[in-house]
Amino acid sequence: MHASYVIRRLLQIIPTFLAVMLVVFLLVRLLPGDPASAILGDRATAEIVERTNRELGLDRPLPIQFGVFVRNLLQGDLGDSISLKIPVLRLIGERLPTTLFLTAYAAVLGVLMAVPLAVLAAVRRNTWVDAVIRAVFQVGLSLPVFYVALQLLSLLGARLGWFPIGGYGEGFGEHLYHLFLPALTLGLNLAAILVRTLRNSIIEVLTAEYVDFARAKGLRSRVIMTRHVLRNALIATVTLLGLNIGALIGGAVITETVFAIPGVGRLMVDAIFGRDYPVIQGLTLTFALIVSLVFLITDLIHARLDPRAELS
Repeated sequence: MHASYVIRRLLQIIPTFLAVMLVVFLLVRLLPGDPASAILGDRATAEIVERTNRELGLDRPLPIQFGVFVRNLLQGDLGDSISLKIPVLRLIGERLPTTLFLTAYAAVLGVLMAVPLAVLAAVRRNTWVDAVIRAVFQVGLSLPVFYVALQLLSLLGARLGWFPIGGYGEGFGEHLYHLFLPALTLGLNLAAILVRTLRNSIIEVLTAEYVDFARAKGLRSRVIMTRHVLRNALIATVTLLGLNIGALIGGAVITETVFAIPGVGRLMVDAIFGRDYPVIQGLTLTFALIVSLVFLITDLIHARLDPRAELS
């Protein structure tokens, strides 16, 4: 892989990050209400609200507020949470590992479900097995994440008591146990997306001449599938998986709220309701940076699997 390709892709992140920074700053200011009113409540007088906004610097013109925001950001300072009075970087540092753990957990579950079912559907294509797999995941794809989360929470958590209905636990083993239901919620949605793409890719590769040549050499079906078919079929799936990491993080906002998980998703919801501008801005920029890095890693893996992508 050429170093120039990696450098070019890294440089492409910069304008994306700058655009996200400007858009987030403006969108946050368009939210109805203001931080002072959210903190002080409905009984606060107009004078007190105005004085609090002045102390927070929110009475200044938007260009000046944006300039202060960029200056602080360049110094590695995302400001302090208006409601919690804690540096935003510290808040994100405490909550982000939980969300990253949940996202990785969901991605692993999604891939573990999608790959064998896609292979089975492709090998048994146009049979009832193929039809059932596609129908089940089509239904799963059409269901909202919060609905699936509530159903799993009600059935496997509350009624059967097989899994905790909230919390994060202590240690790796408890994290896996406590986060199983939210990870399964996100993993089912991801698997529904991956199954269709991977099934179609496998069917396409199965008709390639080099696969016929491998059969003619007498290679066993399992060897052909693992060495020749899956390797090529996974190229499109890897790209799709990378593109959906952003959706997983977005879905984490919902699942962390439903399952009371102390991650950045739940922190974002609390910040939006509390009009906590520094936290909203800091979290959105963090999400944008993570998604950009995931896209970069996805492109590098894609270029590694298929050198033609690097040239294009």
